[in-house]
Amino acid sequence: MGKYDKLLRKILYGRADANIAFRDLCRLLHRLGFEERVWGSRHVFRKAGIEEKINLQKDGNKAKPYQVRQVRAVIVKYKLGDSNALGAFHLLKTWRREHSQMRPDGI
Repeated sequence: MGKYDKLLRKILYGRADANIAFRDLCRLLHRLGFEERVWGSRHVFRKAGIEEKINLQKDGNKAKPYQVRQVRAVIVKYKLGDSNALGAFHLLKTWRREHSQMRPDGI
């Protein structure tokens, strides 16, 4: 599994939103086919067929956590990236939902 795949899974699983390198997130968006425009400190990503614009700003050398969540929402909504990673994400989400609804006594 390459760096791109690991980063995509890390973003989809949502366990490290505050620990995603800004540069890596920009590269991921480029790899997913987004075009980048830079206005001062803002990096704006757009892609044909995607309604949302993605605005990113650095927080030191990291991406801001709420912006990572926005990127995740776009990836999931438009089914971008590796289908295996998306499939694993949906399985994990379903498992979490099922197990969070279980009562403490197992019933």
